[in-house]
Amino acid sequence: MPNPQYTKLAILSSGTGEADSAQQELSALYGNYPSEQAEVIIALGGDGMMLKCLHDHLNSNKPIYGMNRGSIGFLMNEYRPDGLLERLNNAETRSIHPLCLEATDSIGRSYTARAINEVSLLRQTHQAAKLRITVDNRVRMDELVCDGVILATPAGSTAYNLSAHGPILPLDSPLFALTPISPFRPRRWRGGLLPNTSTVTIEVLEADKRPVSATADHEEFRAVATIKAFQDPTSRCTMMFDYDHNWDERILTEMFKY
Repeated sequence: MPNPQYTKLAILSSGTGEADSAQQELSALYGNYPSEQAEVIIALGGDGMMLKCLHDHLNSNKPIYGMNRGSIGFLMNEYRPDGLLERLNNAETRSIHPLCLEATDSIGRSYTARAINEVSLLRQTHQAAKLRITVDNRVRMDELVCDGVILATPAGSTAYNLSAHGPILPLDSPLFALTPISPFRPRRWRGGLLPNTSTVTIEVLEADKRPVSATADHEEFRAVATIKAFQDPTSRCTMMFDYDHNWDERILTEMFKY
């Protein structure tokens, strides 16, 4: 099904010199509408800028088209100023549902956040974290001794999850990747794949002695005692990729790098 014929663009810069220059160039060629009036958001920067725009425009029904003007750009398209409207009108769109993180800290305060890439737990001190992992109300691991653990969406599987040797997931796969960070006991555990209908609960054991922080993309909560993470079906954001270098092609390229 062809995309709408986009003409009203909101062109947003990450604030670097390179991104600001690109914003000026594209604005002169195509105009630059306020985000609330635009049909599509153009994000200029790296993957961090793409994530920020996806969070800022969650549930807005405005697709986000990233163009790489940063140091990392797996979620971004190649920057080319010419022919942008044609690229937009031929682009592939993918909608994703973020993770919902519900966290309780050591003094009973509660927090909620959304994660498009991943929810992660990390030790805060020199001592390893001790975690108990429950999936859908069934304890699957009584004690994991590690630096931390990541629950990644398909969109986030090529980010922190990949650096921790987790699997890469196609964007439309109905899965999460649960990946340990430097596991000490059980040493050989390398994580697992979970249905995206799963609810993952992680308890921090010996939380006073071994404090742990929880992060949902860019939001961090310190000294957590328990976290619960699950897909939020009520929230949605949409990314756009050039048809000749879509997400599936990027995943295959990343899988066969050596």
